[in-house]
Amino acid sequence: FADLVLETWDLQREHNGREHRTAVMGCQQLVVRRGQPFAITLHFSGRGYEEGVDKLAFNVETGPCPIEASGTRSHFAVTDFPEESGWSAVVQQQDGASLSVSLCSPASACVGRYSLTLEVSTGYQGSSHHIGEFVLLFNAWHPEDTVFLREEEQRREYVLSQHGLIYQGSRDYITSTPWDFGQFEEDVLPICLKLLDTNPKFLKDQNRDCSRRNNPVYIGRVVSAMVNCNDEDRGVLVGRWDNCYEDGMSPMSWIGSADILKRWKKFGCQPVKYGQCWVFAAVACTVMRCLGIPSRVVTNYNSAHDTNGNLVIDRYLSETGEEERRSRDMIWNFHCWVESWMARPDLAPGYDGWQVLDPTPQEKSEGVFCCGPAPVKAIKEGDLHLKYDIPFVFAEVNADMVYWVVRHDGSEKKSTHSSVVGKNISTKSVGRDSREDITHTYKYPEGSEKEREVFAKAEHEKRSLGEEEEGLHLRLKLSKGADNGCDFDVFAVIRNDGDTERACRLMLCARTASYNGTIGPQCGMRDLPDVALAPGAEESVPLQIRYEDYRESLTQDNFIKVVALLTEHQSGDVIVAVRDIYVQNPEIKIRILGEPMQKRKLVAEISLVNPLAAPLNNCVFVVEGSGLTDGQQIKELEEPLEPQAEAKFRLDFVPSQAGLHKLMVDFESDKLVGVKGYRNVIIAPQPE
Repeated sequence: FADLVLETWDLQREHNGREHRTAVMGCQQLVVRRGQPFAITLHFSGRGYEEGVDKLAFNVETGPCPIEASGTRSHFAVTDFPEESGWSAVVQQQDGASLSVSLCSPASACVGRYSLTLEVSTGYQGSSHHIGEFVLLFNAWHPEDTVFLREEEQRREYVLSQHGLIYQGSRDYITSTPWDFGQFEEDVLPICLKLLDTNPKFLKDQNRDCSRRNNPVYIGRVVSAMVNCNDEDRGVLVGRWDNCYEDGMSPMSWIGSADILKRWKKFGCQPVKYGQCWVFAAVACTVMRCLGIPSRVVTNYNSAHDTNGNLVIDRYLSETGEEERRSRDMIWNFHCWVESWMARPDLAPGYDGWQVLDPTPQEKSEGVFCCGPAPVKAIKEGDLHLKYDIPFVFAEVNADMVYWVVRHDGSEKKSTHSSVVGKNISTKSVGRDSREDITHTYKYPEGSEKEREVFAKAEHEKRSLGEEEEGLHLRLKLSKGADNGCDFDVFAVIRNDGDTERACRLMLCARTASYNGTIGPQCGMRDLPDVALAPGAEESVPLQIRYEDYRESLTQDNFIKVVALLTEHQSGDVIVAVRDIYVQNPEIKIRILGEPMQKRKLVAEISLVNPLAAPLNNCVFVVEGSGLTDGQQIKELEEPLEPQAEAKFRLDFVPSQAGLHKLMVDFESDKLVGVKGYRNVIIAPQPE
């Protein structure tokens, strides 16, 4: 027999991409998922492959120092029967001089970029050919993959969907903001792989790091550390919370992850300015989805940041409702993290499923600013000793809030205040734009026997939640939404359930605030030294909050914190009520003109009215949507936008992908920042 000579080959990128659900990835490389076969075609010259005469074998290698023992290199021959445990290659069909071979990795293979070589030999003669490179991802469709997710609808949402909603605002006024995850945008996959190769664990021991890339627990921990830059590890984002963002992008202004990841790469892996919790979480979610691990962004309202681990957040107020002294413990109006779906073979059975990963830099874990993966099940059960970082997340959803009123003479009085921490834990529903409340996955019902058992296990004395003994009740309510540019009223509602008349002092104080609990200047105040309440009486006391009082100090995250203190003269008992008011930005209106079809021009008409009493300068609209626009489209207004005037413009774009997409708009100006809007667009496929 003459030698078998390989002439050309075809990695069947498009066919394999469709089969492995990676066809939408904008990279010019074969991308496949682990445990699932992919086909390549070999074309020989002269004669075809003869079984029993010719030998074909493949080499796959990943990482800078591939070793068989580390699982980063494999040598395997073409056979009739695939290996169960390792890599395999099987002849699919032969057509003259061309041969179709099906390759398959084990479902536990390391993910990453691989090089593929083919060895052809006839008798003693042989040749070796570098066939090309491919990227191997986690596979949520394969029952033996540790990230396997059973429901197809969930896999579509948590692995394949490139857009979503992130919940913000406050517990009493939940808002959603659109986000373009963009995990299949051009360049994003190479950037995610670069992120793995920039992480300090890789730089310290490349062989060990690459050999652990088969494990989503390890990958999640690395991603959680690398999305922030607090360890001087050339991470992706710099966090900043002080309302001074002039030398970068305001955290409120981002609209998608691809833009951030591309900036990180473009500037030589220098951290991008600036992020806050939802930005860190969204970028981590993009990286995890890109690598094939099902992930979602979750928001916890009234999230405790308990620095000393005693599960109590102490707040000190003066008798006029001013913050007396800062404690390092904070309550954030909301805090976002990521949940990723994976098995936990490293723990006892029962902890598979959703795991918390929190890339926002807060506390160190094993010497590094990262958090997780912490099984949601372990948080609910109070199993604080399991890996990783469960006590910190347990406190975020369960800590107690205690208000102390510091009197003129320096003495402190503990006030009564209902339980507030860890409310309305939210994520986007599967396949719909509605909110799914997942609080029950983190905690048992308040006051239940199971809750008591969990707290006992966690050595957490939950104080009794009994209503205020003395029969006085206090709450704060808003009659309607608070719109930026307008005055609005907040009402303190006081009720006397006792059977005797009560004489009290009511203090109301409003201040601008940031979502992480930092307080700004006062923007409203009322002091009623003598309020008499008859038995069974209820009184509603308004506090007017005026635009001229809050406009200068309202931060870009648009919060006003209102504190009410009700002090009973006779007993000196104090009741505290707190409400975080989210001041709403104007609506961005989006109309789609024309018939939405793939690769055909569409027009979006975008408009916004200036609600403020002053003109807006340096107005910019930024529009993007994965599969719709080619990257970001930017429209700058030449003129200032006068009060009550409407800015309107049209944007042409050519959708590249069929299916459901979100067109997202961000509006920036000198006085209104991070105004968001979106429109769902269903793009019909191109006729064949």
